[in-house]
Amino acid sequence: MPKVAILVAAYNAEQTLPQCLDSLCHQTLQDIEILCVDDCSTDDTALLLRTRARLDNRIRLFQTPKNSGQAVARNLALQEVQAPLVCMVDADDWLSADALQSACDVFEQYPLTDCCAFHLREHYEDGHEEDFGLPTQLELGEALSGKEAFELCLDGWQLHGLYVTRTDLHRQFPFDTTTRLYSDDNTSRIHYLHSRSVRACEGVYYYRKHAESMTISFSLRRFDFMEAQLSLKWALKGVDIPQRLRQRVEGNRWYTFLGCYRLYLQHEKEIAEADRRQLQQRFSTILHTFRPSRLKLRYRWKPGYWLTTNTRLFDIQQRCIQKLKHSSNTN
Repeated sequence: MPKVAILVAAYNAEQTLPQCLDSLCHQTLQDIEILCVDDCSTDDTALLLRTRARLDNRIRLFQTPKNSGQAVARNLALQEVQAPLVCMVDADDWLSADALQSACDVFEQYPLTDCCAFHLREHYEDGHEEDFGLPTQLELGEALSGKEAFELCLDGWQLHGLYVTRTDLHRQFPFDTTTRLYSDDNTSRIHYLHSRSVRACEGVYYYRKHAESMTISFSLRRFDFMEAQLSLKWALKGVDIPQRLRQRVEGNRWYTFLGCYRLYLQHEKEIAEADRRQLQQRFSTILHTFRPSRLKLRYRWKPGYWLTTNTRLFDIQQRCIQKLKHSSNTN
């Protein structure tokens, strides 16, 4: 039985996929399975995958019935995993040759480990690279508790979400498919939260930075961030975490809500009428999910998030605050 499974979701990735697959096929750890899912590509991605599968029987191929996004594609492959450990690698990223062996060594040496983070190196289009860095405790070879790891990746991603985890844990908490973008980040946070301990290995995950990335350029899908963070709120319902962490989740949601509304106003003229109406309804729906018991005053009144010369943004923030005050009086 293979020791580690790697999930690779690919959509129109014919240019970068060869480097990704080369890095996996040439791992020093040979007992692996590589589960590749073509998400209905329109280029030669599917042909490339079939060709590579004929050359290496560790590569298994799957196909989504329709283009559905990375989270759906990865979940399809996750159902077929045989190995006790699993990780995901994007089709435009790659691993150092020792990455999987290094992670396995950590799991074997420390049996209570449920997640083992790679070292993350960001690769830019001009060829230069930058280390993302890990929390000091992990850099020193020590462990984090699940709650500590969860807190570090809540905002700012002080602990990134690229790691090897136990397959049982991943199956219990598969990739969040609430939205195409952002919501699968919730999966990393949930995995960390439910881990007995989190450690790091010496293996390197190379993350390709694209200037045209959807998470950087403007797209209507940027507004998915609101629903993604709401999904995290629901995922934490009934979970035993400190109240201060719940308040941070709510504070982050509040900042995201206001940031998305500001983004909407900046690009309003570029948005079609039907899309504008839909976005306005989404803003209204998200607004009604906030509760004063989850939102501290410092989140409501942080400079830069409530004071603005834009009347409409000021109005919606004041409406939010009035709603919160009203709810607080009736609770």
